[in-house]
Amino acid sequence: MRHTIPPQNSVLSFFLLVTLLSIPFWLLGGGSLPLPMNLPVSSFMWVTPAVAAAILTYRANGATGVKRLLRAAFDARKIPHPAWYLVLLGLIPAFYALTLLLMRLTERPLPDSVEIPILTAPLLFLLFFAPAAGEELGWSGYATDPLQARWGAFRASILLGIVWQVWHVIPNLQAGHPASWIWWHSVYSVALRVLIVWCFNHTGKSVFATILVHTMDNVSWSLFPNNGSHLDPLVLSLVAWPTVLIVVAGYGAGLFSRFRQSARA
Repeated sequence: MRHTIPPQNSVLSFFLLVTLLSIPFWLLGGGSLPLPMNLPVSSFMWVTPAVAAAILTYRANGATGVKRLLRAAFDARKIPHPAWYLVLLGLIPAFYALTLLLMRLTERPLPDSVEIPILTAPLLFLLFFAPAAGEELGWSGYATDPLQARWGAFRASILLGIVWQVWHVIPNLQAGHPASWIWWHSVYSVALRVLIVWCFNHTGKSVFATILVHTMDNVSWSLFPNNGSHLDPLVLSLVAWPTVLIVVAGYGAGLFSRFRQSARA
């Protein structure tokens, strides 16, 4: 079944609706969740992109469209080759491992005893899969295609990454992060969004693929010493962005511009 691209003006409606739906979470989300990692109650706003996408999809395509949207969370069959799972599950942990190594070499603040509870990774994966699905059903399943149909994938992913991170500013403030941390984490996350869009476009536009990447980012952050509290997002940004530039340079501008033409075909 051919994927139907939402009309261009619906993306702005999607952004606005996600914002409106998130306001109650921002107002009530000043406390911390009872988890080892530092997450405010407002982090439950992860549900709003999926809800916004479902509302707008229902308005345009009825219940059938909503069912198709929700099924996209498990469209693993679109992934063209099992080797892609090495990228989807391994690339982001590699970023964090290299970040930890660089922080050691440059003597950045780390705990005296670094312990990485790797055996908790499967549990963390299950914990973070639903939030990643809630976000990616909206960001990837609804908003990515119409944005890249107009702007091309690279510029669309930059724009989507910026909107995505502006949406995260209030929860990051409620978690007690300083402005410098929020800035550099946002810089990293825009790079992450470019890679998510790249994976989306090269796995048959599989939303499940983007959920895996998003989930592994949350898992990797949680495993970073101690429960993510010592992560230096500046170093993480310096690790991630060269990979983005290699992807762009290695495949050429056509990698990101050709999707505009294919989406209109």
